Amino acid sequence: MPKNKSHSGAGKRFRVTGSGKILREKAGKRHNLEKKPSKVTRRMTGTVEVAKADVPRAKKLLGR
Repeated sequence: MPKNKSHSGAGKRFRVTGSGKILREKAGKRHNLEKKPSKVTRRMTGTVEVAKADVPRAKKLLGR
């Protein structure tokens, strides 16, 4: 049986912590930032944990 390949796009989007949690960046901070309020762009900074319902899908894509 061949080796499993992890999804290359998922590898760039998700990060796995030492305890096994999956982190992601918040969406919406790539372009059209001039028209967005500063309050919104500040809120979109940082990493957050992936939603509980999406964790199995993210783990499958990462090959874990």
